[in-house]
Amino acid sequence: MKSMLMADDTNNVAQQFCAGKKRISLEKRASAHKLFTKKWTVLIPASLGLALTFGLAACSGGGDQIAAETEMDRALKMTHPWMDKLLLPEQRATLLVSAMTLTQKQEQLIGQGGLVPELPQCYGARHVPGIPALEIPTLRITNGPVGVGQNDCVPAQYADPTNPLTFLTSPHSAPATALPSGMAVAASFDTAVATQFGNVIGIESNNLALHVLEGPGLNLARNPTLGRNFEYFGEDPLLTGTMGVAEIKAIQSHGVIAMAKHLVANEQETNRMTINENIDDKVLHELYLLPFEMAVKDGEVASVMCSYNSVNGYSMCENKHILTDVLRGQWGFTGYVQSDFFASHSVVATMLAGLDHEMPGVSFPAAGIISYWTADNLNAALAAKQIAVSNIDTALTRRYTQMFKFGIFDRPVAQTPIDQAGDGAIARSMGEQTAVLLKNANSLLPFDAKTVKTVALIGKATYADTAVTGCCGGSSDVIPLYSVKPLQGMQNTLAQLGSSATVNLVVVAEDNSNLAAAVDAASKADVVVIMAGTLAEEGQDRPSISLDGGDYMNTTKTYINHNQNAMITAVIAANPTKTAVVLKDNASALLPWIDQVPAVLEVWFPGQEDGNIVANLLFGTVNPSGKLPVTFPKNDGDWPANTPAQFPGVPVNGKSTVTYSEGLNIGYRWYDAQAIAPLFEFGYGLSYTTFTVANLTVSPQVTDGTTPITVTVDVQNTGSRDGAEVPQVYLGLPGTGEPTKRLVAFKKVALKAGEKKTVSITIDPKASSHPLSVWDSSAQQWSIVSGQFKVLVGNSSRNLNLNSTITVNK
Repeated sequence: MKSMLMADDTNNVAQQFCAGKKRISLEKRASAHKLFTKKWTVLIPASLGLALTFGLAACSGGGDQIAAETEMDRALKMTHPWMDKLLLPEQRATLLVSAMTLTQKQEQLIGQGGLVPELPQCYGARHVPGIPALEIPTLRITNGPVGVGQNDCVPAQYADPTNPLTFLTSPHSAPATALPSGMAVAASFDTAVATQFGNVIGIESNNLALHVLEGPGLNLARNPTLGRNFEYFGEDPLLTGTMGVAEIKAIQSHGVIAMAKHLVANEQETNRMTINENIDDKVLHELYLLPFEMAVKDGEVASVMCSYNSVNGYSMCENKHILTDVLRGQWGFTGYVQSDFFASHSVVATMLAGLDHEMPGVSFPAAGIISYWTADNLNAALAAKQIAVSNIDTALTRRYTQMFKFGIFDRPVAQTPIDQAGDGAIARSMGEQTAVLLKNANSLLPFDAKTVKTVALIGKATYADTAVTGCCGGSSDVIPLYSVKPLQGMQNTLAQLGSSATVNLVVVAEDNSNLAAAVDAASKADVVVIMAGTLAEEGQDRPSISLDGGDYMNTTKTYINHNQNAMITAVIAANPTKTAVVLKDNASALLPWIDQVPAVLEVWFPGQEDGNIVANLLFGTVNPSGKLPVTFPKNDGDWPANTPAQFPGVPVNGKSTVTYSEGLNIGYRWYDAQAIAPLFEFGYGLSYTTFTVANLTVSPQVTDGTTPITVTVDVQNTGSRDGAEVPQVYLGLPGTGEPTKRLVAFKKVALKAGEKKTVSITIDPKASSHPLSVWDSSAQQWSIVSGQFKVLVGNSSRNLNLNSTITVNK
């Protein structure tokens, strides 16, 4: 036996704890813990202990953070054993909960608004005040669909402590980087972009001393009018889950807890707090639960938010089947479940179903806001033996385990400056990679800065004279660190290209009263850029996806008509060969003038770098490479869930009820099933260069359903510009009852002009996305399908020129 633990031994074990700033498995950590406790307690001289500081000083960022132990640490763990950093997170959590009084436990089950004790400059909308005597820090929570949300640090002079709603709406909160929307991130078809998104919001959460980020949103774009489509990743569960996993991993690599939301089927805002949704179990698992399953299994997400709605008669925060049987039993989730704000409606049913944390935990009866997990209600339930103290202990232990795992107990609640320039540059790069070129007749785009002398920039103020940063309210509100308007961005890009072109901005009035000025400017310009779009926000669905359908404006709480189609048509007519339309959309939109205009570019909600992003794309300093994560319909109503019973719902036994009768056929699957041609299909997107996807091989073509399958194609850039293409793999499953095809894999490939690459894409039957399986409701499990699968490969859901087969013999 060695007489002492040498420095190299200590460092080697330390590396098991924090290698690569990544979370490590509990098995490895337990092994390392045994090595530490076995050797440290007997063999380490005190003099060596201080010198080595456990070999852990290099650990930083990500979950399972271990900092160097100091004399103060050693003294602290004598009185507070849960502060021993060498214990496993669940061990520390168990010790802490066992030391708490019932009153302390009850206080920690709910959130609060108000002053953040460690940050006297901050009032916040969502946090759990700490207990200094127990070394429990204040847990600070934020939103993050398009950047770190506002209302997490409101200066005292702007806060009304008597009104919790103050903290939900304050424009004076700490600023952060306003990133492109979730829909934009999905349009990149590139997990690297989702990773960039997660890195920025993870780092900025740390900058602002925030520990939990309520995102990403993993709901699907079931209907194009849904008000929060822009927050989500589109209409396909595989794309949604893939992008969500990448974002989650990035967020959590910075020691910030990600929260997958809204579990499950929060696919509309209309009556969201009261509706019941009837969804077939097979549909629920294959579509709406699938992204969450991927987030748990692949992303190891640390927390999940239960949604407002009911599913098949059970309120989601009281849905034991989903929160316990599925989430924990089938998927192996070990994190904690938080309610959406005001989504908890009971004590007993929610706690027994698997809810661990009620938010926001404040009551404001005048606004209909009630907290159910109060001390009085909990004590009454305990007295009636409807719940036990062990239920409370379980809920707290789950959350504290994650807090210990992510180092929240072991770092101070302190703020640091955001890297405004660095994060802004990332936001710009992201936006450039997420734009989708929908049309480019006669190669109008990119504009040539050398020959263009005058540009007419035309549109309503919302789109042509504002940086669209997520719009009007709700969880996507971000106070941007700065914003670049379209005119400023265009001037920036032209200057960088050495152009002295003049940009003439004409902001068209809401009633089009000055439309003549816009038409005149267009007729005299070398090129014309029209900016239009469809805004949206939490709490409201859009009345239409028409550009005239109205936007819900937070300032007036009314819908207004933008009269955009008449404006666009008139301006195009004034300069029909040199006009490009730039769209800034919630999701898809109706484009009745599409045949009249040569070029259309969709940039979604670009964020604070709006102007720079759009100008760089229009003038070709970057090449568009995005693909549509949603289908664009030709005609009003040409989309799934288009009857009142499907959306927004009809009364059934006095309760608003939505029936998902379209089954598995949403998005591109619905268009296939209905034999309806869309305007632009899912996965579609042009480039300033051209590509070929050829020479498909599939290996093996006969399998027992357990072996990974490799799909290989040659992708070549056949044009004169560098660019990126996205080969997409779809499978047609054998048997009846399944859609014609479903996306199972994709890969974005960057190519120099003329370059060719052989690209291999793996389809793993054992993956959490279950590419070869269907849900067996009777057995409550996934089942691999036997028979012949169609393998379809191309660059959009309707341009699948390569095909092969896979035969599965179980």
